[in-house]
Formats: sequence, C-alpha cells, structure tokens
Amino acid sequence: MRLLSLNQFLKLFHKDNKKYTLNQFAKKAKVRIGNKLEKLLDYAQRKNIRYDIIKTLYLNIMTRDDYLTRFYNLSLNVNNEDLDIHNSGITPMRNREMNNNIHIKFKNIIRNLHFFDILQNTESGLINIPTYLNVALELYNDFIIDYKLLSPSALFYISNGRIGSVLSSYYFRASILNPYLIYSLNKTVLHGERIFSPTLGWSSYCYGFLECPSVTEYVGTDVIPSVCKKTKDFASIYNRKLKIDIYCKPSEDLYVNTTFMKKYKNNFDTVFFSPPYYELELYKGENQSTNRYKSYEEWLLKYWEPTIKLCEHVLESKGKLCYILSGYGSSNISRYYDLIKDMNNITKKYFRLVSTQLMDNKNVNVTKHRETGEKIMIFTKKNL
Repeated sequence: MRLLSLNQFLKLFHKDNKKYTLNQFAKKAKVRIGNKLEKLLDYAQRKNIRYDIIKTLYLNIMTRDDYLTRFYNLSLNVNNEDLDIHNSGITPMRNREMNNNIHIKFKNIIRNLHFFDILQNTESGLINIPTYLNVALELYNDFIIDYKLLSPSALFYISNGRIGSVLSSYYFRASILNPYLIYSLNKTVLHGERIFSPTLGWSSYCYGFLECPSVTEYVGTDVIPSVCKKTKDFASIYNRKLKIDIYCKPSEDLYVNTTFMKKYKNNFDTVFFSPPYYELELYKGENQSTNRYKSYEEWLLKYWEPTIKLCEHVLESKGKLCYILSGYGSSNISRYYDLIKDMNNITKKYFRLVSTQLMDNKNVNVTKHRETGEKIMIFTKKNL
C-alpha cells in the first residue's frame, strides 16, 4: 500500500514558495463568496474588518506547516503498531454501547489511503458546503479566503491559534465508519465468519472484519475503482488463509449477474454495510446510484430493493443482515428523507427486524431537530 507521507502532504500546500509581506498578501488575497471572488481589501472595507485581523490571518497562512503538521499527525499518520486492533489490548465495545468516536486512531489509515476522495472529491448534497481540502488548498496556495473564515466567530478562533477547528467544523469531509466499531460489532454481536459488503465503506469494513481472527472470507463490491483496488491491496496485508473477492460493480447490478448469484447463493453468514444516504454525500463516478436514478422514489426502487434482494440471496438461512442508517434533512432543502422508515419498509419484505440500537457519532452530517440518530439494525431472513 502506498501511503501519503508528511512531506508529501505539506508539499500540497506550497505551490508558491515565495515569501510575502503583509502588504503584499493583503493586495494579492481574494475572498470567495460562492462562485464570485472579491479583493480582500475591498471586502474588508465593506465588512469593516480591521487590518490587524487581516494580519492575524496572514500569520496563520505564513506558518501553515504548524497547523498542517498537527492535522497530519492527528488524522493521517499511521504507526504500524497501531494497526493491529485485535492484539492492541483494547477490548471490543459492548453491545448497546457502540460509539464511532472511540479509538479514532484506527481511522487514520482509511483517511490516508483515500485522502483525496474523503477530503476533496466527495461533496455535500445537503447544502452548498465546500470541501475541506478545496478550501485549504485555495487558502494556502492561492490566498483565496472563503468568506466564512472572515466571520466574527471564525476570526475569534483563528486569533486564538485554532484555525484547524474552524476548517474542520465549517467544511465538508466524507464520513467514515471507525474500523474499531466494525471490529467490536462483529466480536460482540454479529460473530460473522463469512462476510459480504454491498459497499466497501472506504475499506473500513474490510479492516474491521479482517481484524477478527474468526473471519475466513470477505467479499465486497463498490463503484469507485480506487476504493476497490485499495481495499484489495489492504486485504493482502493479512497473512492468514483468507478468501478475498472484491468486485467493482453497483450492488444492484450484481443481483442480475448470474455468475455471482450462482457462486454465492446462501454463502455468507453476515452481510454488513452502511448504505448511501441517498444525496447526503455525493461521490465521484458515473455508476453512483444518485447518478443512475434521478428521484428518491426511483433510487429506492432500482438501487435499494435489488440490493436487499441480493443480500437475501447470498445469506445463509440463519445469517444476519446488519446496516447502519439515519434519516436526514435541513432547513436549506424542502424535503426530509426518512431513510430508516422508507428503506426498512423495503427490507422487511424480505427480512425480519430483530434488533435496533443507536450508534453515537458526533460527526454525522444530519440535522438535530428530528429523530435522526444513526441506528444499527440487524435482520434475519424471513424463512426463519
């Protein structure tokens, strides 16, 4: 596996190594307001932003490596000794206590492997929020400042040396399931040995399941070619005897793939994934379900139902289907998507719901004024 080093990461933000004075910076810098750019000095005059505030921002940009190094060490750095969940001495989380924010160091290799896809290429479909990496690259390379960075609350944190808190809070990053949570869920609840994943979850499912010594087979599919390749590469680091099969196809297309359906009929004891939340996150690739199906109703009918029928076909009679899901909505869009209700109604045509529990996840991009907590749901086949 090829991982992004600290030096490679820092080089991304040094397109221009010229040393700028404060006055040169102030004259060169621009403010981004949506698709429009305005000179920083004009914007500052219009918004009554003092010159000492501009100086504070200038100093943060000139010393960017301080923040960027902290960010890398916290979110992207991978120590080989930290990769082994099973032998780390950390016990699995208990049932009904699943939390995506515990031992988050195990997310680092996932963020590193899929750096550009997670921080730049995946966009928010909920509201018009720029991605974290796009904002950071424009800020440090081109002195283009997103207007939110010049709001009073942002400037307060920036002046106190916390520009990282602002960038992480204000701008979009794709969500990740912690491999430690997946490991815990399997060790404590699912006890799966032969696993199928209808999406690959940035390789985090593979990581979490293969850390369980009882797992002997992992099969998954996704529509992002780089995710498929990197997941297969990641699985190769495990030296024990494993059956690994990674497909690069939409899950609904596998349902009509006679070779796959024959090969894996009643083969798995566990199916696990966190399906796409419709348009909450927009991934790159023409085969993405939100590109193929132009309405929510069509998406449920042509993506979700065939995927659930696929899960029913490949699960053995006593197997478990587990997925993590939440509804979402926003004051900025006219519709609330009750994914749990709508998707579960389809699932219940083929499966019986046997267990539901809330999962703690402080970073999920859902509204808080509705019952939108992420839920872990477990189903068994109806023929039981």
